[in-house]
Amino acid sequence: MRKLLWVSALLFVAACSKPPEPEQLPAPSNPAAPPATSQPPAAAAGDKGVIGLSVLSMNNPFFKTIADSLSAEAGKAGYRVEAVSGDFDVAKQQNQVKDFIVKKVAAIVLCPCDSKSIGPAIKEANDAGIPVFTADIACLDKTVKVISHIATDNLQGGRLAADAVVEAVGGKGKVAILDHPVVESVMLRTKGFKARLAELNKQPGNHVEVVATLPGGGDKAPSLAATQDLIQSHPDLNAIFAINDPSALGARAALEAAGKADQIKIIGFDGQPEGLQAIKDGKIYADPIQFPDQIGAKTAEAILAYLNGEKPAAETLIPTKLYRKADAEKAGA
Repeated sequence: MRKLLWVSALLFVAACSKPPEPEQLPAPSNPAAPPATSQPPAAAAGDKGVIGLSVLSMNNPFFKTIADSLSAEAGKAGYRVEAVSGDFDVAKQQNQVKDFIVKKVAAIVLCPCDSKSIGPAIKEANDAGIPVFTADIACLDKTVKVISHIATDNLQGGRLAADAVVEAVGGKGKVAILDHPVVESVMLRTKGFKARLAELNKQPGNHVEVVATLPGGGDKAPSLAATQDLIQSHPDLNAIFAINDPSALGARAALEAAGKADQIKIIGFDGQPEGLQAIKDGKIYADPIQFPDQIGAKTAEAILAYLNGEKPAAETLIPTKLYRKADAEKAGA
């Protein structure tokens, strides 16, 4: 028994004196390496910080494209984009800005849910020393500071929409507008539309009258309901200018249900995949198309320039192009 205990003790000492396996060895020290921190892996990997983005609605592919493009371009420079959806609710968006401030993001980008009511939230970011940028939709509160605004040239796009309406109805007829006047981009579209229509009506033989302007909410369901009201109150309507593709698609659904799809031409705005397909199928006459990927990329450029100590342009506008069925057929799938 004593011999057995002696052998066991020898084995124990040998085990304790055995060098650790390679994976157990501590990493060689590097005097040049920074001290360990409690930062998340992304920051430890060289992330320069976070850019907070709140868009009007992630259910709209247009804003999803802005978010993806901004994220891709900012990522190349070492910044991560945290994108959230305001869902047409300015109070929700204001809380999102507060959350970005608490997180001490490097910059905030907003596609405001309400161009006027977003002002106080931007003021909070200003007071916290966080630069604010707007994309697609501007803030109309002149008491707050926005570093740069990057958007579609909506005024020019609205003018193209008027060209398309006059073309679609042969220069004569009645048109209604499905509006969403709480955001600055739509205000510019309708302003450009009406101004251009007034110019075109001065040309011989032209007379296109705006007979109604109803809120379509910028979405399918409320635009469908608004269109149902339109065709009840204006049975001789010839055309509808819908301020974005979801509105145009909602209008189309209402017209199909009422058996008036062939009577009333729809002009949308955006160039979303579903809208482009509807143009190809002859369900929408035309769209002034936007380029949300460019908006996202140029917003990233403005942010990076500012964070590098440069002064970006106060406003960058990207022109639209009119897209008809012939363009869709050339584009193929």
